[in-house]
Amino acid sequence: MTHSVTVRVPAKVNVQLAVGAPRPDGFHDLANVFLAVGMYDEVTVTPADALRVTCSGPDAASVPLDGTNLAARAATALAARYGIAPDVHLHIDKDIPVAGGMAGGSADGAAALLACDALWNTGASREELLAICAELGSDVPFSLIGGAALGVGRGERLSPVDVGGTFHWVFAVADGGLSTPAVYGEFDRLTAGTEVPQPAASAGLLSALRTGDTAALADTLSNDLQAAALSLRPSLADTLAAGTAAGALAALVSGSGPTTAFLVSDEESARKVADALLSSGTCRSARAAVSPAPGATLQRP
Repeated sequence: MTHSVTVRVPAKVNVQLAVGAPRPDGFHDLANVFLAVGMYDEVTVTPADALRVTCSGPDAASVPLDGTNLAARAATALAARYGIAPDVHLHIDKDIPVAGGMAGGSADGAAALLACDALWNTGASREELLAICAELGSDVPFSLIGGAALGVGRGERLSPVDVGGTFHWVFAVADGGLSTPAVYGEFDRLTAGTEVPQPAASAGLLSALRTGDTAALADTLSNDLQAAALSLRPSLADTLAAGTAAGALAALVSGSGPTTAFLVSDEESARKVADALLSSGTCRSARAAVSPAPGATLQRP
């Protein structure tokens, strides 16, 4: 029987995304508080004659299956580091929205990296894997570690954040995606000629996470990219309003969007808000999930 390795990896929501002015390298300094949520992709890696990628699940048709896929890039990067031919079949069982601001592509990159590491027995340290993640993209390191973390720099330098409870969410998935570079470009356009403050983590938000205080977290959620996402996709304002009217404690665009996130008090409230969002006709789907969630995890047979 051909040996294969499967890794499960969570989506994320940015409970704070503070964005600084553009740097000379084109990136932005961030204070990015990530929270992993219980919505997962699974990546299965099997030896093959050549590198290939397949995908199943919702929105699978929107996932690139060539060398630009972050799972393929992760396998290639790890293979290059250890002098291995990246001859594997990467199958992505996708449940995280595509191009939705929930780091689905980054999650697949982290999962493929961990799976290939296990398949090839490279013996790579956690630090080596995180360094490769950082080369792949700003959100990939967090997908590997999960839980909650503060990302600085362009978001790739992580410090763990303590979480003292369970938080309930509803995520409304919009039709179509939003390009992250386009949203940052719109942020630059909207803030041109203004003094953009140096991003810093909110002490109140970190305290709310640490104590598990849902009401305090609702009061401190923020996303500096939200205005840009709404500028490019004005209809998202209707989705945010529908979830708030249904009883969500707070609502915001997740990352660069267009998925919108609604913090609710409990499981019953999550069902109510999800049903109201679906009935409103302002989104394609609405799903409940809880946080925090573990990062990329090997699935034992």
